[in-house]
Amino acid sequence: MRRHALLLCVLPLASAAAQEAELPEVVVEARRLNEARSRISPTLGAAVSSLDRKAIEALPLGADAPLNGLLLQFPGVVQDSFGEIHVRGEHRNLQYRINGVTIPEGVQGFGAFLDARAVARLDLLTGALPAQFGYRTGGVVDVTLRSGAADPGGWVGVSAGSFGTVQPSAGWAGVVAGWDVFATGTYRQSTLGIEAPTARQPPANGFTEQGRGLFSVSRVLAPDTRLSVIGGASANRFGIPSNPGQPAEFGAGDSALLRARQWERNQFGIAALQGSSGAFDWQVAGFGRNSTTHYLPDANEVAFNGIATDYRRRSAALGVQADGAYRLNAGHTLRFGLMSMGERTLAANTSTVLDEAGDPLLLGTRRARTTFLHGAWVQDEWRVTERLTINAGLRADHADQAVRAGQLSPRLNAVFRATDATTLSLGYARYFTPPAQELIQPAQAAIFAGTTGAPPGSDGQLPRPERSHYLSAGIAHRWDERLTLGADAWFKEARDMLDLGQFGRAIVFTPFNYRQGRTYGATATAQWRSGPLELTGSLTLSRATGRDIRSSQFAFEAEELAYIRGKWVRTDHDQLLTATAGAVWRAWEGGRVSATAYFGNGLRRGFANSEKQDPYATLNLGIAHGFEALGGRWEARLDVLNIADARVQLRDGSGIGVGAPQFLPRRAAYAALTRFF
Repeated sequence: MRRHALLLCVLPLASAAAQEAELPEVVVEARRLNEARSRISPTLGAAVSSLDRKAIEALPLGADAPLNGLLLQFPGVVQDSFGEIHVRGEHRNLQYRINGVTIPEGVQGFGAFLDARAVARLDLLTGALPAQFGYRTGGVVDVTLRSGAADPGGWVGVSAGSFGTVQPSAGWAGVVAGWDVFATGTYRQSTLGIEAPTARQPPANGFTEQGRGLFSVSRVLAPDTRLSVIGGASANRFGIPSNPGQPAEFGAGDSALLRARQWERNQFGIAALQGSSGAFDWQVAGFGRNSTTHYLPDANEVAFNGIATDYRRRSAALGVQADGAYRLNAGHTLRFGLMSMGERTLAANTSTVLDEAGDPLLLGTRRARTTFLHGAWVQDEWRVTERLTINAGLRADHADQAVRAGQLSPRLNAVFRATDATTLSLGYARYFTPPAQELIQPAQAAIFAGTTGAPPGSDGQLPRPERSHYLSAGIAHRWDERLTLGADAWFKEARDMLDLGQFGRAIVFTPFNYRQGRTYGATATAQWRSGPLELTGSLTLSRATGRDIRSSQFAFEAEELAYIRGKWVRTDHDQLLTATAGAVWRAWEGGRVSATAYFGNGLRRGFANSEKQDPYATLNLGIAHGFEALGGRWEARLDVLNIADARVQLRDGSGIGVGAPQFLPRRAAYAALTRFF
C-alpha cells in the first residue's frame, strides 16, 4: 500500500500491546472493533495521504482550519475559489465517508459542513480505487471521528483576528453509562466569507456567519458488536462581495452597492451496526442527508446582468450501505457489499428580467425529481506470495435519474514489496460517475426568449453519467529511518467527461459534459523526520483536457461551442504545476513552530481556457505553546497566513464556466486561546 503519510505518529508494537493491557475494557473493545472495521474497506493499491489528530493540531490554524484547507496539504490537490478543491484534475467528484459510511453528496457550496475538531484521522484516497468505492471517484475523503473512549476530555476556546474574525468553539468526549460520546460545536463570523472580486479586502458585503455541530455516540452491545449513531448540522450565511465599477447596461445603478446573499444548510445522520465474528467482519448502516442552497439576489442586479435570479437548490437523500469481509484462508480475503439510495431534488429559479420594452418581468422555472442509485461490489484480495498481493474486483452500478444508465466496472490492483524498503503498485479501474442531479438547471430557456435574461444558447441536452478508464502506478521507498520518498502517475480516458461551471452571479454550479476527456499527471512526495523536526513536500504535474461540449449547451456562446467541438481544450480547473511543503519543529517542551507553503502556476482563463493566470506562492506560519495555569491545561496559538502579503488573483472572471474574478485573502493574523479539561 502506498501512503504519503503526513506527520503520522507510529508507536512500537510492543509498547502498544503493553498500553492496551492497561486500558479500560471499553477502550480495548472499541479499538478492536475499529480494527475490524478497517479490514472491511482496505485501501490496497490506492494512493493514500493522511493526517492524524496530532498532525492537524500542529498545522497553522490547527483544528480551526476548514476541512478543505487541510486537504490542500495533500499532493495533487489544486486550490480554487469558493473553497473548491480539485484532486488530480477533477472538478469536485469527491466522496465523503465518515467511519466507513458514505455521506450522500449535498448541494455543496463554499461553506464547511464538517468541523475539523471532530476529526481523529483524515485520509484522502486517490488513484485506481478498489471496488467498494463508486460514483464519486476523483478522491475519497475518509474521516475517522474522535472517540470519547480513546480521547476523553473537553475544551472551550476562541480564535480571533483579521477581517473581524471571531470563532468560539467547545466540545467534550468521554464515556457515560457505557456509551462512548463525542460532541463539538463551532461558530464563526468574519467580514471575508469568500474570495473578494477585487484586491480590496475585506470587500463590501463580504460578511459571513457560520455554525457547525456534530455528535457521535456508540456502545459495545457485545464483545463483537457495536451500535453507532452520528449526526451533524451546519448553517452558513454569506454576503456575495460586490464588484465596483461594473457597467450598468440595462439601467442605472452602482455595482458597489449590490447586496446579494446566499444561505447554505446541511444536516446528515448515520446509524450503523458493526460486528466481528471469527473470520467475518461486517457493518450495516442507514444514512441520510438534507442539503439546501438559497441565493437571494439584489434587486438592482438586473441593471448589470439583465437578470436577477433567486436560486433554490435542495437535496434530501436516504439510503443503506452494507459491507463485509470474510477471510477464506491465509491467501484469500473475500469482500463484498451493496448500497442503495433514494434522493429527492429540487431546482427552482425565480428571475426578474426586462422585456423588449424595458419593463420588468417575473419568470419562474422549477424542476423536482426523485432519483435512485444502486450499487453492489465483490472483490478478492489474493496474497500470491509474502511480497505480492493482487486485489481483483467487480462493481455493478445503476442510476435511475434524469438519464437512466448503468455499468459493470472491473477493478484490479497489484502491490509488490520488492524489498523491505520498496513497494511498487499498479492499478486499473473502470469508473461510472453520475452527474449531481440537484445542480441540473431547469432547461426552460425558451421562456426567456425576447428578454434580457435569454441565455447564450439553446436548452441543450441533460447531463449524463461519465464513463472512464483509469490507470495508475506508484512506488514508495523508505530510504532510512528518517526519509521516505514516493511517486505516482495516472492516466484517465473518459467519455462524457463531467465538469461544472458557474454561469451567472449566484455561486451555484451547473454540470455539463465534454464528449471526450483526458486527465493525466504524476506526483512526487518526500517525508523527513528527525527528532523534533518533521518535513514534508510534494510536487505534482497535471493536465486535464476535454473536447466537444454535449450537454447544458444553453450556458455557452455559439462561438465557444464551435471552437470546443473541433479542438481539445484545457478545463477551467487545470493547473499544470502544484507544489506543497510543510514543517513542524517541536522546539521546546509544550511548544511548536509550524509552516506550510503552497505554489500554483495558475488556473486557466480567457476564451475557451486558452490562457492561464499568473503563478503564485503563499506561506503560512504558526506558533503554539501549551502551559498549566489556574488549575488547568491551556494552549495559546498565533498564526499568520500569507505572511508575504502576496497579491494572488485566482480568477479574472473569464474562462469556461467562470462567473467572477476572485482574489485570495491578503496577509492575516489570528490568535487563539483554548482551555482543556
